[in-house]
Amino acid sequence: MRPQVVIVATLLLNFSLFIVNLWVALLTGSRAVLAQAIYAVTDLVGSALLLGGLFLSRRPPDHEHPFGFGKERFFWAFVSIVVTFTATGIVALVTGIDQLYAPNPIDHIADGLVVIALSLGAAVAGVYVTLHELRISGETLAGLLESASQGLKSIFYQDLVSIAGASVAFVGLLWVYRTHDYAIDGATAAVEGILLVVAGFVLTAESRAYLIGRALKPAVAREMLAIVERHPQVSKVRSLQSMQLGPDDALLALRINFRDGMTTDQIEATIDQVTLSLRTAYPVLRHIVIEPES
Repeated sequence: MRPQVVIVATLLLNFSLFIVNLWVALLTGSRAVLAQAIYAVTDLVGSALLLGGLFLSRRPPDHEHPFGFGKERFFWAFVSIVVTFTATGIVALVTGIDQLYAPNPIDHIADGLVVIALSLGAAVAGVYVTLHELRISGETLAGLLESASQGLKSIFYQDLVSIAGASVAFVGLLWVYRTHDYAIDGATAAVEGILLVVAGFVLTAESRAYLIGRALKPAVAREMLAIVERHPQVSKVRSLQSMQLGPDDALLALRINFRDGMTTDQIEATIDQVTLSLRTAYPVLRHIVIEPES
């Protein structure tokens, strides 16, 4: 999957949405449309952070970072989630509560409905881009959601939340159009804010696990263990430890008990063979450390 394609497409969509939503929000005075504009600009900032993290993560290893910079993507995904979901959600929630308790009249509601419909269409287009890239790369949506690609997952969830938020905003503004109950506009913005905050907390918790140092999934670790123990010169794997260093970068440390009577050269050759087998089966294993145990 090409993450830069998804991120750039999101940047372009959200820049257009921010301009249109902000203009209509100022024209109508609708807090629901303003919440959409706030979400669009923070989504724009979040996507820019993800793109920057992607390029920073591709720097080669150096003396102070011997395992490379793969975790840059986890860090900037975390920052993006905080900015895009949590901060935006709180602002939208406060804005909605203010309109709910002190309703202000809304003008040009039809224009607001049109721009929210456009926002909904853009969010659907964002989901389409992600699914299209998955199809091109031969991956599945379930695989993406179970992967360590926090940035791409956050973009996908951004689009889903945007679809839900835009749907709520459209229904709310349509209700205002028919009833002239301007407090509904505030309630709509508050619901959009709650959706964002909840999604932000869920994604932040998952990002924290990768920042601290999350192991590979148990099922994957068992498959790797089976590959190692199938080698005829391996007696027993005493220890297997792993860490996800990036969405496509992992560290695997093994302590292996080899067959009795092997020479040093034979052990070294076996380590090379085991390493090759693991990397062939799992290209994500860029760092493999094998410690022989007597």
